[in-house]
Amino acid sequence: MSGVDLSVIADAAGAAQPAPPRRGRLSRSSWGSFAIRRLGGLLLSFSLLVVLTFLIVPLIPGDPAVAILGPNASPGAVAALRERLNLDQPLPLQFLDYVKGLFTFDLGSSFRYNTPVTATIASKLPYTATTAFGAIIVVILVAIPLGMTIGVLTRGGRRPWLAVGFGAVAGFFASFPAYVAGTLLVVVFAIWLKVLPAGGAASQTAYILPIAALALGPTFAVARVVVQETYSVLHQDYIRTARGRRLSAARLYAGHALPNLMTSTLTLTGLILASLLGGAIVIETVFSLPGLGLEVVQAIIFRDFPVIQGIVLTVGAMAILINLLIDIVLGLIDPRTLGGSSHV
Repeated sequence: MSGVDLSVIADAAGAAQPAPPRRGRLSRSSWGSFAIRRLGGLLLSFSLLVVLTFLIVPLIPGDPAVAILGPNASPGAVAALRERLNLDQPLPLQFLDYVKGLFTFDLGSSFRYNTPVTATIASKLPYTATTAFGAIIVVILVAIPLGMTIGVLTRGGRRPWLAVGFGAVAGFFASFPAYVAGTLLVVVFAIWLKVLPAGGAASQTAYILPIAALALGPTFAVARVVVQETYSVLHQDYIRTARGRRLSAARLYAGHALPNLMTSTLTLTGLILASLLGGAIVIETVFSLPGLGLEVVQAIIFRDFPVIQGIVLTVGAMAILINLLIDIVLGLIDPRTLGGSSHV
């Protein structure tokens, strides 16, 4: 994620007025209505994703078979490839065949390797998943404590130098492109200091620089939002009441402030985390990781359209599932986000 200024979002988040946490059991009707809504949303999202990935080939200018074989290919070779790709069939029948293949986990065969696309994705997905989910863990474990700490230390106009300094640093790194960060990290830690490998996946340490480069911008972007949310939560009446009861700092901030600021923070974080999947594909080309990113670049060069379709479909499905997971976590933290009664 790069070039995104979240100051407006952070200000809007800071203006929110969260209510004290509500205790009690979750009603079954709340989770039931939530499940129905999310199931409908999932079906719609997956349907749009399937349509978009199917249209990758038909929307190619000209004849895809000629684009693959080149303009000097014989008419017989072009006709044979069109039959192999089912391009000789009407578009609705092509779409039905594509959907039927999805239900049987058949994404076609790679032109380049002449192997099932599912096998290609299965061999490359672990590298991308390690990078993307590693960055997600770093963002969550660093951004939320960092933002909350800065918010607590600078609340009510305290330590203005810290608030201004953190805002400047966070704004700079939040807009830092991941590929630029990756290049600089390679120069510093791989070339100058020679403490980490510059690329590849020969060892687990090879993932440190890609994960750091991918997580750098989103970490500071989320931390800025957490700071604003912390300001808002700490001004609530129930926090003042908790202070009056002389609760320990751990109980005050972790037990009362954290659950409330997590709701709006995770909503934004879910969008950022889903975008990390796309960022992982880009960062893999910088560090020569043999994941889906490097594979889709090669597939584009060799016009391996089934592989392109399969990778886009896989990454899109993972992004949808991440957002679903965030919604479930939000429901567990704050039942009011389920859209129903939070207690009985």
